[in-house]
Amino acid sequence: MSLIPAELSSFELPTPTEEHRQLRDMLVEFVRDEVEPQAEEHNQTETFNWPLFRRMGELGLFGVTVPEEAGGTGMDSTAACLVCEELSFADAGLGLAWLAHTLLFVNNLYFNGNEDQRSRYLPRAISGEWLAGMCMTEPAAGTDVPGGLACKAVRQGDVYLLNGEKTLITNGSRDEQTPGDVFIVYALTGTGLSSFIVESRFAGFSVGQRFHGKLGMRSSATASLVFEDCRVPVENILGAEGESPQHMMRNLEIERLGLAAQSLGMARRSLRAMTTYAMQRRAFGQPINRFGQVQFHIAESYAEYRAARAYVYDVARQLVLGEMGHRLDCDGAKLFAAHMAKRVADRAIQVLGGYGYFGEYVVERMWRDAKLIEIGGGTVEAHQKNITKDLTKALERDPQGRFL
Repeated sequence: MSLIPAELSSFELPTPTEEHRQLRDMLVEFVRDEVEPQAEEHNQTETFNWPLFRRMGELGLFGVTVPEEAGGTGMDSTAACLVCEELSFADAGLGLAWLAHTLLFVNNLYFNGNEDQRSRYLPRAISGEWLAGMCMTEPAAGTDVPGGLACKAVRQGDVYLLNGEKTLITNGSRDEQTPGDVFIVYALTGTGLSSFIVESRFAGFSVGQRFHGKLGMRSSATASLVFEDCRVPVENILGAEGESPQHMMRNLEIERLGLAAQSLGMARRSLRAMTTYAMQRRAFGQPINRFGQVQFHIAESYAEYRAARAYVYDVARQLVLGEMGHRLDCDGAKLFAAHMAKRVADRAIQVLGGYGYFGEYVVERMWRDAKLIEIGGGTVEAHQKNITKDLTKALERDPQGRFL
């Protein structure tokens, strides 16, 4: 007789409720039927599939972290991770575009904006009518935000004049001619770091460059955006001047967790590919999964994937949207998952041998895409710094380390 209650033994971190299971099932079907068939073409052409992206709006995927009364589906961090993982199983670039649109704009605006801003912008973003993103990185400033920023906003009457350049912006453009529609832009004001809702139709807004030749995530559109006396209405500032460090840190937690979940999707795809290939490929008269070297690659990859999966969804279970306080483990989950996904993809290439080096077998794309998670949303070095700093503070408060 089991001593574990049935409700506990049947509980799964990635799908804790029936609603989450239904979301996962819908995503699996959508990815199989609509995302997978187009993934390699858009990887090769480095193009963003705008019609398919809008289809995700029809499915309600852009509002998973927003309450129903604001037009969303009223779910949680676990739901956001489910979307990131399943999309990235087939097309991590499309998953990154979803993350920038949903977590960096929609979620950010809902928790940091006011009712007027929500009513004006959330319906178009959640429906998929508009393409949205967030602008933080600059040509000379990345990890050193806000101290290294040069982008400035100066109030003149009923507008702010925004000047500067943002670069490496996901969803910065739809194609070579068409910019994204709306962005949350971080800029320095007289009282510190502030953030603004900026539409691409505002005077003084332009796309500086649409980037090509990326190592990975090629199906997401990356661009630089230029602001030259860009006229931003005063009512488009999020909160008050100087409040944006709190906005940024609050949203970084779910962003980093979403990126960690992307790693899970890429690792799972690589694991499936190498295991399937090792069952079918024969050498010296037997399947290559009989050989110890191949077994090492498969077994280590599975164990690491499962460990990362448990970590990511355990953090998701605890993360309350709109609140801060989980930086330690959001950074930790992304740090571990990022390295894990690249290792698993690398092992998959090794198991497939020469075939793994070609795009037809997908794993080389997973390896290229996985690298971004070690850089984007905070570098692994930044996570290592943050984790050490947070652990030091926690041990000063609790020398026995009971929180560990």
